[in-house]
Amino acid sequence: MSNQRVERIEFNKKGWNKSRVVNLIVDIFCGLIVAIASLSCVLPFVHIAAKSVSEEAFVVANKVFLLPKGFQLDAYNKIFHDASILRSMYVTVVVTVTFTLIGMILTVFASYALTRKELKGRKVMTTMIMVTYYFVAGAIPDYLLINNLGMLDTWWCLILPLCFAPYNFLIMKNNFQSAIPESLFESARLDGATHFTILTKIVLPLSKPILATIALFYAVGRWNAYSDALYYIKQNTDLRPLQLKLYYLIVAATESFQGEVTATQVLTNPEVLQAACIMFAAIPIICVYPFIQKYFVQGTMVGAVKG
Repeated sequence: MSNQRVERIEFNKKGWNKSRVVNLIVDIFCGLIVAIASLSCVLPFVHIAAKSVSEEAFVVANKVFLLPKGFQLDAYNKIFHDASILRSMYVTVVVTVTFTLIGMILTVFASYALTRKELKGRKVMTTMIMVTYYFVAGAIPDYLLINNLGMLDTWWCLILPLCFAPYNFLIMKNNFQSAIPESLFESARLDGATHFTILTKIVLPLSKPILATIALFYAVGRWNAYSDALYYIKQNTDLRPLQLKLYYLIVAATESFQGEVTATQVLTNPEVLQAACIMFAAIPIICVYPFIQKYFVQGTMVGAVKG
C-alpha cells in the first residue's frame, strides 16, 4: 500500500470521526431544547396537581412545588358535592360535541368547495372568509346580534357564533390543495364520480390527520371557553357550562374566604380550589387526546397514487 493511499485513509477516518462528534453535539443540543420545552409544559401541570391535593397551610406558605404536602381532597369534595357540577358537565359535553360536529361539517365543505378550480369566484369568497379572521366587530355588536336573534339563554348561543373558524378553514384548505394530488380528482371525475363521492370516498379518508387535528382544535377551544357563556347566559343557570360554573365557584369561595367565617363554616382556600378546578376541567381532554394523537403522524398518503 502506497504512502499516499495510507494518508488518504487516515484523513478520511479523521474527517469521519470529526463528523460523528459534530453530529453528537447537535443531537445533544436538540435533545436539551426538546427536554426544556417538554418540561415547560409538564412541570406547571404537575405543580397545579400537587397544589390541588395539598393542605392549605403549605399552599398559602408557598411550600408546594412538584410534590404534594399533607395529602387531602377537601377541594375535590367541595367540587363534587356541588349538585350543579354534573349538570354543567353535561352541558359542556353536549355543547362541545355539537359545536365540533357542526364546525367540522362547515369547515370540510367550505375547504373542499373553495379548492375546486371550476368554482367561479372562489378567490373572492376565500378573501371574504379570511377578512373575518383579521377584523372582528367586538363583544357589544356580538351581544346585540345574539339578542336580536333571540338566542340569549339558549343552547345555540354557545354553539353557533364560533362554530366556524377561518384559521381552521385555512389549514384544511391548504392541506386539501397540497397533500392530495390533482390526479386523484381527475381519475375520479373520468369514472363519473360526483363531488360528494370524491369528498367522502377520496378526500376524507386521505385527510384523517388534518381532520383529527382540526377536530381537536374545535373541541379544546369550546371546552375551555367561558367568556361567551358569561355574556349570554344570565337567567337560565342550568345552561352554564363547566368552565363558567367553576369560575363562579372560585369567585364565591374567594368572597367567602375573605369575609367573616362562622364557627360552623368550613371553607377551602381559593388557591387550592382553583387548582382542583383546573385539574377537574383538564382531565377529560387529557383522556381524549391519546386516542387522537395517532392520526397526527399517520402517513395516509403513502401509496395513494400509483403509476
